Amino acid sequence: MSKSLQVITNLSPGQNLDAYVQSVSSIAVLSVEEERKLADRLFYEEDVEAARQLVMSHLRFVVHVARSYSGYGLPLGDLIQEGNVGLMKAVRRFDPTMGVRLVSFAVHWIKAEMHEFILRNWRIVKVATTKAQRKLFFNLRSMKKGLTWMTNDEVDAVASDLGVEAKAVREMEGRLAARDSAFDAPVADDDETPAYAPANYLEDMSADPASQVEDANWKADSEQRLMAAMKQLDDRSQDILIQRWLHEEKATLHELAAKYQVSAERIRQLEKNAMKKIRTSLEA
Repeated sequence: MSKSLQVITNLSPGQNLDAYVQSVSSIAVLSVEEERKLADRLFYEEDVEAARQLVMSHLRFVVHVARSYSGYGLPLGDLIQEGNVGLMKAVRRFDPTMGVRLVSFAVHWIKAEMHEFILRNWRIVKVATTKAQRKLFFNLRSMKKGLTWMTNDEVDAVASDLGVEAKAVREMEGRLAARDSAFDAPVADDDETPAYAPANYLEDMSADPASQVEDANWKADSEQRLMAAMKQLDDRSQDILIQRWLHEEKATLHELAAKYQVSAERIRQLEKNAMKKIRTSLEA
């Protein structure tokens, strides 16, 4: 193993990006003949060492592709790591009999992994879910260089180039212009600074004085009617309902049966009859 390869195996783009880029740049680019021999060894003999050398020699290309996505505001090291995953997938699937260089085949896999990472992490809410939306997202992101909204003619031109409706372009433009916002923003130190968090604009129905008074009156009336209905029952029926429904630790049918020296079935019948009388009284 060369010194450059020994260094790169101990580095990752997330630890020291500058050292990583310098190390991968020092790895020699394979010639056509060298690449073909390594690809043959991997394809026909499943040579793991050949696969490793193919990956190592193309790490600089992953860095090059990752830099083209730097405008999305995501860490370059993370983009490189995702691209490396795509490179390894490409090496595993590379067929030397196709007659193309590995870099031409791998670019699709490298970009695919980076695209997935961008879509997962660019916003909290996904901006593109379908294949058509993903294509529109990346194409529109590269076309739209300015901060201003596109004119109708520009929207029509983009829609024509991408083969989509103008409505879809407008919708994606709005998603690109949007920004994530905290539901509950931190409180400002002074009372003059407005807080634009969504939580400040939600109506709390429970704080409505009229609703609070109405709920309190309804609760008080229900309790009074329930107590009046309970008083119409005999002492045993009242006790059964209280023990079975109004205590935190509810009594069982067998416990009440032992208390009144009757069967559990008799307690169940008394409970059922008492509940029926209570319901009739409340509905009256």
